[in-house]
Amino acid sequence: MESIPYKIYLSENELPQAWYNLRADMINKPAPLLNPATLKPMTAEELAPVFCKELIEQELDDTTPFIPIPQEIRDFYKMYRPSPLVRAYCLEKALDTPAKIYYKFEGGNTSGSHKLNSAIAQAYYAKKQGLKGVTTETGAGQWGTALAMACGYLGLDCHVFMVKCSYEQKPFRREVMRTYGATVTPSPSNTTAVGRKILEEFPDTSGSLGCAISEAVEAATTQEGYRYVLGSVLNQVLLHQSIIGLESKTALDKYGVVPDIIIGCAGGGSNLGGLIAPFMGQKLRNEADYRFIAVEPASCPSFTRGKFAYDFCDTGMVCPLAKMYTLGSGFIPSANHAGGLRYHGMSSTLSQLYHDGYLEATSVKQTDVFKAAELFARVEGTLPAPESSHAIRVAIDEALRCKETGEEKTILFGLTGTGYFDMVAYEKFHDGLMTDYVPTDEDIQASLSELPKVDL
Repeated sequence: MESIPYKIYLSENELPQAWYNLRADMINKPAPLLNPATLKPMTAEELAPVFCKELIEQELDDTTPFIPIPQEIRDFYKMYRPSPLVRAYCLEKALDTPAKIYYKFEGGNTSGSHKLNSAIAQAYYAKKQGLKGVTTETGAGQWGTALAMACGYLGLDCHVFMVKCSYEQKPFRREVMRTYGATVTPSPSNTTAVGRKILEEFPDTSGSLGCAISEAVEAATTQEGYRYVLGSVLNQVLLHQSIIGLESKTALDKYGVVPDIIIGCAGGGSNLGGLIAPFMGQKLRNEADYRFIAVEPASCPSFTRGKFAYDFCDTGMVCPLAKMYTLGSGFIPSANHAGGLRYHGMSSTLSQLYHDGYLEATSVKQTDVFKAAELFARVEGTLPAPESSHAIRVAIDEALRCKETGEEKTILFGLTGTGYFDMVAYEKFHDGLMTDYVPTDEDIQASLSELPKVDL
């Protein structure tokens, strides 16, 4: 076998020409979005006031396995893709493990994360439709930054509702968005009816992705020439992010490497779904077998403590209903530092796979995550984002398990982005001020008790 370099780079010619639609190979398809008024599957016509036309087609398509990437998007991808697949030799040595550890690094673009893969696609379709601009939400700020960058490149207006605690914790991320021309509003805010309603009921709330989604949807549907775009959860986003897994598989195949375990952090599901897509497709087609692990924060454990049911995608209950693992749309997690993972639900695609037993899930506490992040930074030389560090934590745990058993497993995880705008979080960790709040069963049950009554 050819010796494996520290970083595996693909050539420009090896950049995927089509996104892979995992749903095409799923036996049990994700349940359809429901109109909250009629409880019937949402039609393309009903979704048209909210989403771009071609994105709606991608959202509803669960039969086409490969969807060509427009040349304009491929040209943009070439600015930072293919991204490197890295062999974590230094981490392996530090852990003294027989395991082989690889990670796909998505932080090498100006926005600092994998979010740009879908941001440029969604902005492209909005521009193609002749729209003035788009609205969105952002948690930790990676998605908002990526969308601001994509909109600035294409000349679109961009309005970002940023989860309030992240807006306050990450002022520099906010300023990057503004540098690219975006308007950034802390959520919940007084600029929308739903924001005012949430503030009236919870005046001291630190916000949540569910709150910010409600405001962004309202802003899009009340302004002519605007549509709403989302950085995770939706099927279309997992489709765009499949480029992560496609590149990873091509790089591993190049050196004859087959992963045993594939790990990703899970908030709404975009990076995890993108990373595992082609590997999961093989598993669904009975061509290969892998172990997949979704890692979520213990403070917002939708997979591990949520319920598989139809629920609103947003706190303001203005969006369609999705069948997913959820903590209830009214669940507002503690103001921890994994801002991008603070969503009450999970992708319908990943939820169905988890429900059918193709995917495992685990939750980890915040201080344990930052211990892993610090070790990784010291030995691998890259400061990871708090979200990515959830995957690092479990990759380390699995590698140490290999040390105990003597098994030579091959581990692949997603390093979704860098943590250079997350220094407030690192500061609190180093100063011993970081907490490990975990919601009680009563906390979760209170929000689950408010799930909409859907009998299908």
